Amino acid sequence: MSPTNSGLQLILASTSRYRKDLLARLGLAFKTAAPEVDETPLDGEPPNDIASRLALAKAQAVRARFPTALIIGSDQVAVCDGGRLEKPMTHAVAVQQLRHVSDRSVNFHSAVVLLNARSGRIQAHLVPTVVKFRRLDDAEIERYLHREPAYDCAGSAKAEGLGISLVESIESVDPTALIGLPLIALSGMLREENIDVP
Repeated sequence: MSPTNSGLQLILASTSRYRKDLLARLGLAFKTAAPEVDETPLDGEPPNDIASRLALAKAQAVRARFPTALIIGSDQVAVCDGGRLEKPMTHAVAVQQLRHVSDRSVNFHSAVVLLNARSGRIQAHLVPTVVKFRRLDDAEIERYLHREPAYDCAGSAKAEGLGISLVESIESVDPTALIGLPLIALSGMLREENIDVP
């Protein structure tokens, strides 16, 4: 991987393997750091505000450890029929989630922040994605989860994998936003910091 040309270290404030794999697509050298942020929503906080606040909080949480770095923070909140979808973590919860999203739309709010720890400059972007699921029967749900146990994904389906077969449509300006790190927006932010991408 090529190092950044600005002399600033690039830090991904996340332990998510999905975000790590996405950032690796840009071919830049980077390190990851666990942000250790309380992700509890504030009372009455809208989903897009949750995602934006937490993306910034994650970047700021590691700033003291990397005072001269460019720090990437990102967060995603998924909502269906007004209710927030968390990572299911178990088969039973994943089945319940897929039954719930069957023949419904899920709104994913994906936020990304680039913090220049040296200058204090903050760039932020929010990318909405709407995923419309097909009508799913229990046999389809079981077959899917047996082949691709997406227990660490809000909505219980990986659109970048077999989960795409459960979907009727996806509306977004950036396909990587759904996976968890909006690379189109992030690439623009990095160029604003004089990082060569590509």
